[in-house]
Amino acid sequence: MTDDDVILSMTDITKKFGPVMALSDVNLEVRRGEIHAICGENGAGKSTLMNVLSGVYPYGSYTGTINFDGQECRFRNINDSEAKGIVIIHQELALSPYLSVAENIFIGNERAKGGVIDWDATRAEAAALMERVGLPESPDARIMDLGVGKQQLVEIAKALSKNVKLLILDEPTAALNDEDSAHLLDLVRQLRDEHGVTSILITHKLNEVASIADDVTIIRDGSTVGQMMVTPETPLDQDELIRKMVGRELTNLYPDHTPNAPGEEYLRIKDWTVHHPLDPGRVIVDHANISVRAGEIVGLAGLMGAGRTEMAMSVFGRSYGSGISGETYIKGRRVDLPNVQAAIDAGLAYATEDRKMYGLNLLQNIRENASMAALKKMSRYGVMDDNIERKDVQEYREDFNIKCTSIEEPVSSLSGGNQQKVVLAKWVLSDPDILILDEPTRGIDVGAKYEIYEIIDKLADAGKAVLVISSELPELIGICDRIYTVSQGVVTDNVERNGFTQEYLMKGMTKEKEVAIR
Repeated sequence: MTDDDVILSMTDITKKFGPVMALSDVNLEVRRGEIHAICGENGAGKSTLMNVLSGVYPYGSYTGTINFDGQECRFRNINDSEAKGIVIIHQELALSPYLSVAENIFIGNERAKGGVIDWDATRAEAAALMERVGLPESPDARIMDLGVGKQQLVEIAKALSKNVKLLILDEPTAALNDEDSAHLLDLVRQLRDEHGVTSILITHKLNEVASIADDVTIIRDGSTVGQMMVTPETPLDQDELIRKMVGRELTNLYPDHTPNAPGEEYLRIKDWTVHHPLDPGRVIVDHANISVRAGEIVGLAGLMGAGRTEMAMSVFGRSYGSGISGETYIKGRRVDLPNVQAAIDAGLAYATEDRKMYGLNLLQNIRENASMAALKKMSRYGVMDDNIERKDVQEYREDFNIKCTSIEEPVSSLSGGNQQKVVLAKWVLSDPDILILDEPTRGIDVGAKYEIYEIIDKLADAGKAVLVISSELPELIGICDRIYTVSQGVVTDNVERNGFTQEYLMKGMTKEKEVAIR
């Protein structure tokens, strides 16, 4: 490979946060015009490396050298890297929800004449960029009115407006459905093939790496541990990639799971109907019927918009919806759960799909987050007992293998997988009988996923009733005892373990609305 073939070279990059070594002599070489994947477990240092590259961590806060497009670079901030054509799109999108698409595309890069924004030029250029990325919306549409998939396209259009040479995408499909994910990956290929844009892709979805990457760099524990070329003649060896990522054999993506003998029925939802909170005429969940027994892991499978999360949130203290009707039974007794505290008191827990927005307080530490749902249980005469809190949280930190220096560490400093373990610890500490886990492994790596699956197994073995909502059918098939399929708010099938196939489950997930189980 000649120097002209290489657009980016990062050599011996070392970055510390206080005493913690985040990156240690990391090396990365990216060829011009390729799609280069960076893989590794949560906390391996992937995003830190990209923040070094883009100037989020400025020159002088790390050691090592960066060469881009034939020149050594010492970026002081993100504006410096963007001026060179390096644009990073973070997992948490940097868009203003109340501004229009056109305003977001050119924010900080305004089209102006004589110091005044030229709105005609702004809209026209925005429309051209939107057409280029396949976004069929008006330039005047507000970001808050677009789905996450379309918001990702706005970010890419924003990058193209800056004459991007190297596009960095950090977990771009983590919150997208299959259709939006496929469209986004096709766009990345198109930018490579038609416009010569080099891309770096950080993702935990190994099937995406196998389908799109030309080259893969693997980072483990802050160090480069390998590189794998991908060609039509030498497709990606996913087993070898997993071995390099986690540093150990994972002979199966899911732990060996022996179903427990189903115990007492802990949860039954009967004829559950939920209407949209802002449009009462729109039915989101339609006469749903499900049940979960002690020691059971039950899945809820459906396409995006099927009503799975809405069902779970409405059951959990009516956290979602309007015009809610139907019956909820816990341990055979009909209950009314008008609010979240009533649901917790009844032995119900709900781990949200959005851990950063609703599952954690990122301004607090691990201890404070983990004990949040169990304050009553940790109090004596209405006063919090700090000794009980520290003892219990420390116990679950060790049991769940939460990687941190102390339970006093800010939860915001943890990797996604460890943050997810804190969310689980928070609810397990409340000692519920029933746990609803909504997308419990979204956005985390294969090694951390395995540990989450082991935790779920332990909860079922301890006699808890576990309901898992997931967009990944292989995940539900790998960990569940039964799976309900949901289509357009209707529960369409109740599938036993011996009937699990992706094809059969997909039929239930796409049935017409009038087909339901009672």
